Amino acid sequence: MRHPSSTALLLLVPLLTLLTLLQPGPAGADETSADGPPWRWPLGSRQVTAEFDLPDGPYRPGHRGVDLPGRAGEPVRSVAVGRVLFSGTVAGVGVVTVEHGTERSTYQPVVRRVVRAGDAVEAGDVLGRLDVAGSHCAGPCLHLGRLAGEHYLDPRGRLTGASRFVLVDPQGPLPRPPAGTFGGAAGGTGGWSRPVGGPVTSAYGIRVHPVTGVRKLHDGVDLGAACGTPVRAARAGTVRSVGDDGPYGLRVVVEHGQGVETGYAHLSGTSVAPGARVTSRTVLGAVGSTGLSTGCHLHFMVTRRGEPVDPLR
Repeated sequence: MRHPSSTALLLLVPLLTLLTLLQPGPAGADETSADGPPWRWPLGSRQVTAEFDLPDGPYRPGHRGVDLPGRAGEPVRSVAVGRVLFSGTVAGVGVVTVEHGTERSTYQPVVRRVVRAGDAVEAGDVLGRLDVAGSHCAGPCLHLGRLAGEHYLDPRGRLTGASRFVLVDPQGPLPRPPAGTFGGAAGGTGGWSRPVGGPVTSAYGIRVHPVTGVRKLHDGVDLGAACGTPVRAARAGTVRSVGDDGPYGLRVVVEHGQGVETGYAHLSGTSVAPGARVTSRTVLGAVGSTGLSTGCHLHFMVTRRGEPVDPLR
């Protein structure tokens, strides 16, 4: 049996170090992408007439988004679940901006807008209609933008149908978990962790209630999960209350100090009692559909000094 020479072994080691593994990742993930669900196409056509071309400087020529061809008056839909940050006109052009956790999507030109700042939207919700005025294309088109902070990113990196794989260095840091989950990896940051896995199916903000039809504040986020899924405390604290709470159904509320509380609603059952000390690994109960609910999910709520705040923040 022949053994590899010392020279061959010296060559083999760096090759193994540089080996990359092919693993499923967020749709169109790139080196600057942040956590977030894959985006759906905002128009009926899945075509791009002008690609993303980031300028070298703030006043240099380029293209800070992608242009999608459409029909005048065609519905413009939200690419993902989120909250409307802006709905109005800029320099006479109709613009809508939607926040999706750490990223934002922008749409222009949009006329007959049906959303307002603060509205919670689902993926596919109509934001308005495609306008002809303000278009920089030869025909009607939607300019779709994607930002993380003040940085422009390529929207095609999120649109459904782009690449679903990323290269991972086995010697490097572990990749982020699949996009579309609340709070990133289990364990979170700053002592916070995700109470259940699964996507955000309804964001914090003003919306039309799916049961009552009343336009009101959705005071938490809905996390999609099957009935019976264990629900864990998002942070260490003390259980303040357990029991039926009207529209919230069976709910557990945990105090975390400094006026911060978390609530876990629509549960099918509970496993803690008032006064119990819990950690971020303590199971509080199980996902259900009690109270005013259209199906199994967790309504997760954060309050600060009695006022609800956006859990995604």
